[in-house]
Amino acid sequence: MRAIILLGGPGAGKGTLSENLRRRTDFIHVSTGDMLRAALQSGSPVGMKAKSFMESGSLVPDSVVLGIIEERIEAEGAHAHFMFDGFPRTIGQAEGLDFLFTKKNARIRHVFNLVVPHAILISRLTGRRVCRQCGAVYHLINKPPVRPDVCDLDGGGLYQRADDSEATILNRLDVYEKQTAPLIAYYEKQKLIRTINAGEPPEQVAASVLDFLGE
Repeated sequence: MRAIILLGGPGAGKGTLSENLRRRTDFIHVSTGDMLRAALQSGSPVGMKAKSFMESGSLVPDSVVLGIIEERIEAEGAHAHFMFDGFPRTIGQAEGLDFLFTKKNARIRHVFNLVVPHAILISRLTGRRVCRQCGAVYHLINKPPVRPDVCDLDGGGLYQRADDSEATILNRLDVYEKQTAPLIAYYEKQKLIRTINAGEPPEQVAASVLDFLGE
């Protein structure tokens, strides 16, 4: 068993990169949100623990998140390869993942830190629009709808999410950098950090990551 980790703030392109890698490699894409939703649907004991915290609006404790991770990797078997997106988020989660992988004789190969200039991030995020009816996502520059402010799929109106305003985005980026700095330092000590210029076009970003995976 082996894994890679994708680190990157809002708008860094983790979703696009993970989709590119999923098509071209045997890595299984696992995001924190997907795992929590799957655990809730499964009705497993650890999923029920997560549910109680989520319904009360509390942060899910590291121990519960790690329990969900362990369930997920055990379900895939000893020879699976994982691509973690949005996990770990804390030093406690990183240490827990190391302990879990040591037990299973598994290893983390690379931790990809997706770095994007703030000006590009702001352009990416402030240009995002979402359909009120079906939730389809557009971008005013990269993926505009055929008709302005109208969803191509169902004709629903498009809107800008409150957390996509420039002021909110700047705050989100500041919070992310403060929270993630210790995590980057943690993996730098293990010589696992691979810095990727994620301001480049998606295909070029994927090519840079694939170069590391091919080493």
